[in-house]
Amino acid sequence: MTGDPAAGVRAALDRLAGDLPALGLAVSGGGDSIALMHIAADWARGRRLAVATVDHGLREGSAAEAQAVAQAAERLSLPHRVLRWQRDGDGGNLMAEAREARLKLLAAWASDSDLPAVALGHTADDVAETLIMRLARGSGIDGLAAMAEWRDAFGMRWLRPMLSAGRADLRDWLGGQRIAWIDDPSNENTDFDRVRVRRAIAALGLDVAGLARSAAHIAEARDAVADFALLASGDVAADRGSLSLPRGPFRDAPAEVRRRLLVAACRWVTGAAYPPRRTALLHAMHGVMAQTRVTVDGAMILTDRDRLRIIREPAAALRAGAATGAVWDRRWRILDLPHGHHVSALGYDALPSTGWRSSGLSRDEAAASPAIWSGTDLVAAPALHNDHAAVIRPLRHVADFRRLVKAH
Repeated sequence: MTGDPAAGVRAALDRLAGDLPALGLAVSGGGDSIALMHIAADWARGRRLAVATVDHGLREGSAAEAQAVAQAAERLSLPHRVLRWQRDGDGGNLMAEAREARLKLLAAWASDSDLPAVALGHTADDVAETLIMRLARGSGIDGLAAMAEWRDAFGMRWLRPMLSAGRADLRDWLGGQRIAWIDDPSNENTDFDRVRVRRAIAALGLDVAGLARSAAHIAEARDAVADFALLASGDVAADRGSLSLPRGPFRDAPAEVRRRLLVAACRWVTGAAYPPRRTALLHAMHGVMAQTRVTVDGAMILTDRDRLRIIREPAAALRAGAATGAVWDRRWRILDLPHGHHVSALGYDALPSTGWRSSGLSRDEAAASPAIWSGTDLVAAPALHNDHAAVIRPLRHVADFRRLVKAH
């Protein structure tokens, strides 16, 4: 890559954040994010900037590195916060947990700091490396597509203004500005897939810019598939936390379109941050085409002659437990709940006393619906009959489903 990487980043910041009064910067101390901080500080022109560093505490020296970022931010007159992560338990995928924890910590910090968006330091090299890694894993079109310049997740907007810049060009720029950065020793640890892929790209002499362009072309194809899926969703309808799609267009659509519609529908019903695993989803697709009842990741998919109906699995709703706050089961917003009451799933045992048959919901939908309880006494089933002072409203509507179809 050639040219002035700072000019490209400033242009991207104009495009992505030019209308924002403030912006958060996620800065680890590495060359990419340090370059982002310095370029953004020059670009801001009166906008409020704030910097945060997540210290995962996974290796010795991470706390000192976070403090070095704090000192660098102070020299630019930028406020800085260190966000520390405490891992619960030792199982699972450590790197995946750390990535999700980083975004959640940054989102909470940005929200508390009245920042409408957070900029991340991903570069063209990250796009190229991710493409190769996901090719090796057999990923589909969503996994192979280039990172988007912006996305919404965890209640925050994330911006990636450096996707056109190469890592080497950014370090050359930093050197020319006499700006220091920290080299993370884990970037040399070949236990990590990304490090091995990075070395393979260098050893084979692959063009990072060309790989990034390929990922961008795949992203264009993904967006075209998403537009087709929106058309195939037809007269999608939402009713008290359930979703229905016309069966004919779904049945006649290509497999990738059907997959995208089921992913969006399941996430819409359950509130999950991520799609179901591909194997489980492919099994669900076969079941739907055979017109059998399918359960996947807390959602049930039912078919009749004309419609697909995607509902909450009652067992999953029961596992959601009780809520007295603002949200229950990631699906329902709670307003004006009387003192001493709680919301949890209605369940099958309470159905006979509710007159659920006149509600227009199926038995499973009624069992998975929210109920208001006082101790073990059922007070009301507001999704069945609007006869209680407490107001319980679905969190998501048809427009949210359409956004999920387009999500990446």
